[in-house]
Amino acid sequence: MQSYRVAVLGAGSWGSALAMVLNDNQHQVRLWTVDADQAEEIRQTRINAAYLPDLHLAEDILVTTDLSEALKQADMVCFVVPTKAIRSVSQQVKEVLASDQASGADKPPLILHASKGLEQGSHLRISQIIEEVLEDCDYRGIVALSGPSHAEEVAVRHITTITAASRDLEAAKEVQAVFLNRYFRVYTNTDCIGVELGGALKNIIAVAAGGVDGLNYGDNTKAALITRGLAEITRLGLAMGADPLTFSGLSGVGDLIVTCNSVHSRNWRAGNQIAQGASPEEVEAKMGMVVEGIPTTKAAYELAADLGVDMPITNALYAILYEGMPVEEALTQLMMREGKEEAQLRSALIDYLAKRT
Repeated sequence: MQSYRVAVLGAGSWGSALAMVLNDNQHQVRLWTVDADQAEEIRQTRINAAYLPDLHLAEDILVTTDLSEALKQADMVCFVVPTKAIRSVSQQVKEVLASDQASGADKPPLILHASKGLEQGSHLRISQIIEEVLEDCDYRGIVALSGPSHAEEVAVRHITTITAASRDLEAAKEVQAVFLNRYFRVYTNTDCIGVELGGALKNIIAVAAGGVDGLNYGDNTKAALITRGLAEITRLGLAMGADPLTFSGLSGVGDLIVTCNSVHSRNWRAGNQIAQGASPEEVEAKMGMVVEGIPTTKAAYELAADLGVDMPITNALYAILYEGMPVEEALTQLMMREGKEEAQLRSALIDYLAKRT
């Protein structure tokens, strides 16, 4: 296919890994960061030491702190910044795009994001934030890239499969074609709600998974947590209009499994340390990176309350993170709830499928 000009916004571990994938596919990559010291380090050494020390970034990947330079004549703009920065970066992108389009630039870009979370306060998904901010700009669609994908493994070109989701199937197919190669396989999906929710909410369960591992519980506990975690993710997804079948795919159970079981997962590591006595603030300060599962727990807790959705694991984790409840006490309360019938979710799925036919 033709070579694309791609602006990757965010030079963390995932942004750097995606820049490498795009470069491997012969695209022209501009990697943008707000950190001038980080940009200079990468330009001089081609190593992003703070985030991916094992990845050597190719010489022809342009690293810049100038957003206008990154976006100049871009065919695709890829947001890979923390959820809390999506709105402000989108506003900056809007200003540059508006200026470029006023001067008669080439065709409008395709917008892509590879971040996972929900905005605090508004509870918006990331594509909704971008769409809201870029309302007056000309672009060719918004695509979410999500799935089981540790940057550390992509950086060494381990086989990885993820999903490109958009209401516009052609936009998703375009992203698929740009990224797909021998080690990075991309599937398409039109259920953007489900894909984004799966990517965001699995971080909650991953923090909890780190917690049970930190308390030295075994495989039974982990299996229960993942299974019941998937059930409450699906319940909230149904309430928000997602296709429940999406949660059985890469951006649902696939992402949930990898994030709940790997030391690469910041969310798992955070839960592990909190269970051993560290505070959430201490964990994030020590890690030096955003742990998306912590703010997402608050957003999902509030959202579930608004929608009347039962999310007991999320509620328990909220009590630990935001109300100071000891982990063991939260687990006891979780286990001693009134008995439930496992078929409840099955009935909801049957009702959903009946409405589709």
